[in-house]
Parts: sequence; C-alpha cells; structure tokens
Amino acid sequence: MRLGLTRRLSGLLLLLSLGVGAPAQASESQLSGEEQARYLAELKRLYLTKDDRKALLDHSNALLDTYALRAGYQIGKSPAQRSDLRYQLSIAGAGELLLRQETRQAQSNSLTVSNQRLSVFGVDPYIHYDCPYGGITCVLNNPADGSPWITVLRDHQGAADLAKAISFLIRNLQKN
Repeated sequence: MRLGLTRRLSGLLLLLSLGVGAPAQASESQLSGEEQARYLAELKRLYLTKDDRKALLDHSNALLDTYALRAGYQIGKSPAQRSDLRYQLSIAGAGELLLRQETRQAQSNSLTVSNQRLSVFGVDPYIHYDCPYGGITCVLNNPADGSPWITVLRDHQGAADLAKAISFLIRNLQKN
C-alpha cells in the first residue's frame, strides 16, 4: 500500500515539475465564446461599470499592482540590487496600449519611469508568459515581438490571470 502511494505521489510530482517551468499562454479556448461573455460580465460587476474596456483595464491594473515585484521579495540580492518594479496600463489612442514602468531603487530611492507603446493591430492577442523554475519572477512577453515585456512576482496563477486579462484587453482594442 505504501509503495503504491509513493509511486502515485512521485508520478504527480513529476507531472507538476514538468509543467512548472514551461512557458504558457492565455489559451484561445479561454478567450472565445461563452467563457469570454462570462468573464466580461464578472469583471463589469466587480468594477461596477458597463464598459468592457474599462473593466478589463481596471482588472489588468489591479493584477499588475497585486503581483508587482517589490524589493522586499528579492531575497538573496544585495540591497543595492533590489528595486520595486511597478506597471500600469492605459489606452493611448485608437488601437494603442501604453505600458508605464516605474522602477524605484530600494537603497537610493531614485525613481525611473519609462513608457512603451504597443500598437495592437496585427499582433497575436494571446500573451505568452514564462515562470522559470527556481526564479522569483514571471515574465510576460510582448505580443508584437516576443521580447520580455512585463516582469511580475513568480505566481503561476497570477501570471495566467494577468495574461488572460491583457489578452482580452488587446482583443477588445483590436475590435474598435
């Protein structure tokens, strides 16, 4: 009995370890049909709005704030290397998403701000992300060129939720 339980547990651990470091994306099945309508209705109710885009933008920004990489989580780095990394999304214009990145150095308290525009027309709306095994971050890739775009605290579910929300937001911007 004990050997059977050990084999089952080791098989489960193997499956989990194979999936832990693998890159992922917001799947197409999550972004279409009934799932999409249910998701948008839930967000509109949560953020007390009737506008899909506002609900998606508010939710994406709430997730970015929740999973922001803070200096306090960066154990093992010297204090000089630790920094807070925060993001905020906004709509820059028709079909343009603006990503604001704030980096605050923990030791010097200096703040660096950068903005990056993303034209959503012609890009794959499905956000790919990677949570490397043994790391403290997850990286969401830029849908335009696949380069690292947003770095958040390592939380698979959080990265999946963020990828889903931003994917829906991009699709919404592509429609109008």
